[in-house]
Amino acid sequence: CERCQCHGEDKRTAILYTLLSQNLTHGRGSRSPAHQHCLCHQRRTVCLRTPHITCQAASNVLVKTISFMKNLPSFHLLPREDQLLLLDSCWVPLFLLGLLQEMVTFEVIETPAPSMLKKILLNGQSEHQRNEPEWTQPTLAAVQRLQCCLNTFWSLDLSPKEYAYLKGAILFNPDVPGLRASLYIESLQREAQRALQEVLQPLHPEDQGRFARILLIASTLKSIPPTLITDLFFRPVIGNTDIVELIAEMLYEITGRQLAP
Repeated sequence: CERCQCHGEDKRTAILYTLLSQNLTHGRGSRSPAHQHCLCHQRRTVCLRTPHITCQAASNVLVKTISFMKNLPSFHLLPREDQLLLLDSCWVPLFLLGLLQEMVTFEVIETPAPSMLKKILLNGQSEHQRNEPEWTQPTLAAVQRLQCCLNTFWSLDLSPKEYAYLKGAILFNPDVPGLRASLYIESLQREAQRALQEVLQPLHPEDQGRFARILLIASTLKSIPPTLITDLFFRPVIGNTDIVELIAEMLYEITGRQLAP
């Protein structure tokens, strides 16, 4: 929804929703007033149910994603500026492909509201301390879209070779603005896509539309906002550190660096 209708000008919708909710929930056990009356349940903020386990798994996937790029000679032949542009543009879909390949699952819970003690303590802080930026929390709707994309992709049941060539096709994206070697990157993408097609023929000879379906579903991974992935999986680990700068540091300067809570 574009705005919360619970506190909007049209009260009749909220009243009707309340009456319907009472009827729909009859016999299902009691629900909290917030669940009964709020029309914006999906806009509530959430966090990981088991952050230590999930963040560690996500960190391991990120390290493997960086290792994948390190082991591509064609990537290192590109100008450093192009490498950084591709890194900034594609680290999210590459990371999500890693989550998919490693079969990493996660659950979220609603973010608890600030306690009264915290409010009292914040009131005693200086203006500068109160104005310090806080971490943003993902919304339930955004996480549900992410999980929907992951579940759809899992239904494809890709092989390790399919994952590898698809990662190459996503990494070498000639449409990223500002690339100096866009023609060479385009040729690398075509090469990765051709290799993916050649792998599909013996594995799925009866499924002629699998290649197009894989590319179509993979395009949905590119629509996932980097802020969602960062806030959901890495904020508890890296704090306010810029995730792209951290990945670049791991790619170029530090070998085998592990992220740890």
